[in-house]
Amino acid sequence: MTKKIILLGATGSIGVQTADIIREHHTEFQLVGFSAGKNIRLTKEMVQEFHPEIVCVQNEEDAAALRAEFPAVSFVSGSKGLIEAATYDADILVNAVIGSVGLEPTLEAIKLGRTIAIANKETLVTAGHLVMESAKRYGAMILPVDSEHSALFQALNGEKLEQASRLILTASGGSFRDLARSELENVTVKEALDHPNWSMGAKITIDSATMVNKGLEVIEAHVLFGFGYDDIDVLLHRESIIHSMVEFQDTSVMAQLGTPDMRVPIQYALTYPDRLPRPNAKRLNLAEIGKLHFQDMDYERFHALKLAFDAGRTGGTMTTIFNAANEQAVAMFLAGEIKFLHIEEMIERAMQSHDTVQSPDLETILHADAQTRKSVKNMLK
Repeated sequence: MTKKIILLGATGSIGVQTADIIREHHTEFQLVGFSAGKNIRLTKEMVQEFHPEIVCVQNEEDAAALRAEFPAVSFVSGSKGLIEAATYDADILVNAVIGSVGLEPTLEAIKLGRTIAIANKETLVTAGHLVMESAKRYGAMILPVDSEHSALFQALNGEKLEQASRLILTASGGSFRDLARSELENVTVKEALDHPNWSMGAKITIDSATMVNKGLEVIEAHVLFGFGYDDIDVLLHRESIIHSMVEFQDTSVMAQLGTPDMRVPIQYALTYPDRLPRPNAKRLNLAEIGKLHFQDMDYERFHALKLAFDAGRTGGTMTTIFNAANEQAVAMFLAGEIKFLHIEEMIERAMQSHDTVQSPDLETILHADAQTRKSVKNMLK
């Protein structure tokens, strides 16, 4: 039976690669709806190719123009439109938007018992307890799309969770992994966007360079799999071949390996519990690679990763603050308003000035998120 897919964030890196999978397996999947932000050119191309039933764009004027051009498609806009698209009749919601904007649409889709393939780590970092509690209440399945969490999910598949003792997330180290902190003072946006292993969007590539991305993944792993922060480790692994590992209580270690290709975990989330062939994909050749390298994580060098662990251990709204401060600071760095090292400084200042609320409701989370973004902007003054 063909699975109906709603894709939030269709024009971003994960969204484009998800469309590739749907294109490759067009008899297995049908893209019935998507959101596309402000990229109207790509929106039109996708409408012409996939013939969706509903499409959300950011601005209402764009939606109006698209309605005139494609009268058979329902075009919606803004945050309400995103929720309308997310809750449209489908089997799987792929949340591939960037930032905490993906939170409310995901929560609404969960209420319908949908399977959620989640690449939007900010949703779990900002309000993970609400997402997982709601998924349990409504019988919704949460499937990870991030390569690290997909790897952990696959390594734990068929095992008894209580017999797993440690999660080991691997990290490439990002664009500046070979630079000392003293060399980061004047790095440029262009240099930060030059990732050695992965092709990703601007925000996530900057997050990789600061190691905030790995920090978000640590918090996400805690939310998805229920491990305490003392039982989650990060290992520097330059080649990005081992995507993550699980250590069990008998000291056995399960690792998931593969070439650095996000289409693999995306496809697995769409096909789970089955697997489909990828005849044109590059196969892993370990003999050709020859060596794999590993290093302990230096938490002084990658201070933002330490801040993520601190936020996770504090819990409550502190993870919301960590994420919101980072999103705002990264936007300011990309706009040329601050230096690279100011990103983690702003995150730390936002965390230090926050009074944590434990077990926050959605309104409290959204308020904390908005206030943090405002305070980070004001740090420039």
